[in-house]
Amino acid sequence: MLDLRYKTILNVALPLMVSSFIQAVVLLTDTAFLSRYSTLSFDAAGNAGLIYVTMFMALIGMGDGAQILIARRIGQKNIDAIGRIFGTSIIVHLLLAGILFVFLQLAIPSMLQSYSKYKDLALAQIDFISIRSFALFFAMISLPIQAFFFATGKTWIVLISALITASSNIILDYVLIFGKIGLPEMGLEGAALASTLADGLGMLFLIVFLIFSKMRKEYALFSHFSFNFVSFKELIKIGSPIMFQGLIALSTWTIFFTWIEQMGKFELTVSQNIRSIYFLAFIPIWGFSATTKTYISQYIGKNDFQSLKIIQKRIQFLTMLFLSVIIIGATFFPSSLISMINPAEEYVKKSAEILRFISISTLIFGFGSVYFQTINGSGNTMITFTIEVISVIIYLISAYILIKVLKSDIYWIWSVEYIYFGTMGLLSIGYLRFFDWKKKVL
Repeated sequence: MLDLRYKTILNVALPLMVSSFIQAVVLLTDTAFLSRYSTLSFDAAGNAGLIYVTMFMALIGMGDGAQILIARRIGQKNIDAIGRIFGTSIIVHLLLAGILFVFLQLAIPSMLQSYSKYKDLALAQIDFISIRSFALFFAMISLPIQAFFFATGKTWIVLISALITASSNIILDYVLIFGKIGLPEMGLEGAALASTLADGLGMLFLIVFLIFSKMRKEYALFSHFSFNFVSFKELIKIGSPIMFQGLIALSTWTIFFTWIEQMGKFELTVSQNIRSIYFLAFIPIWGFSATTKTYISQYIGKNDFQSLKIIQKRIQFLTMLFLSVIIIGATFFPSSLISMINPAEEYVKKSAEILRFISISTLIFGFGSVYFQTINGSGNTMITFTIEVISVIIYLISAYILIKVLKSDIYWIWSVEYIYFGTMGLLSIGYLRFFDWKKKVL
């Protein structure tokens, strides 16, 4: 069981944040290299990357479900169930990865050519996805292992895996995009191949570490490793709403960027600049979100309901503290941040204005996400799915009005981030305040 000291919370959250930071560095490296290779490659990787991440979020949703279930069994001291949940999770991830891979390979190319305004951009995205989609088969192994380590609070292991993935990706990016050390210049396809190979190396580390770790014996992980129908039903019940949350949230952003692309390539490039930097602000939010799920699930499993508010307040305080550092950079040095990603002068000014404008929205997201993840950690994932759907509908309506009806400047279009995060936070607070959510049985 994890205790409630700030030190312990940080010990769990910091490796997750550093891991997220490393992943953000990978994204920034990809975009920085590609922006210097060609604007077409930069835009294509941004849009195609969103499509891939949308599919990837389905796998993450099932991983989150496994994390919640394993953490709950740890709180209940039901060690025998952990191996069965873990084994079942791998089978479910395998089936899901296969379905998503076929969809990306067969359906997405025709969809891109049908709705993209620019033919060259659509074809470039297809080239990227045809390679990047193979990484789903690495994720189907990595995510269940990560879920186990998240649930036990051993997040530093995932950090090491992220370091391996990031460092190898940076090297492979440089070599494959520009054609170094005797290898052919692959450009956009080189970026996709580099990221895929790097994911594979991260997966190999997690497998080897798990096999030789003491925790495998402590939790009898392989002694009870099997596909279990009861665990399957539990995982689908808890994980599928989170899976669809991720699919809906990222699909919405994909639609948003498609509408922006239809405005023009200038607006698209500016928005891709914002997207790349914006992910930096999500780093502490993602780290503390995963921490919230683990803490809430463990303490409910222990029937210690008195500690839940303490958990929320302490994680919120730490989230705001870390976000304040990022907001200072986005407020006072936006041009410098944008220039690191894309030094082309025609995009820097507008991108910097938008970055400064939307930076405060991350505070709203960080504050509300603790309540949102409290609901997830309690096992009431159908509620968070409903909250996500309502928030997304309001977001899309607002974006459609601003883009298609009012034809607003790209600066004001990005105000939809305030609408989305604000709606999600208010609905989460309202549910926790007025409904009985603590007695969900898992």
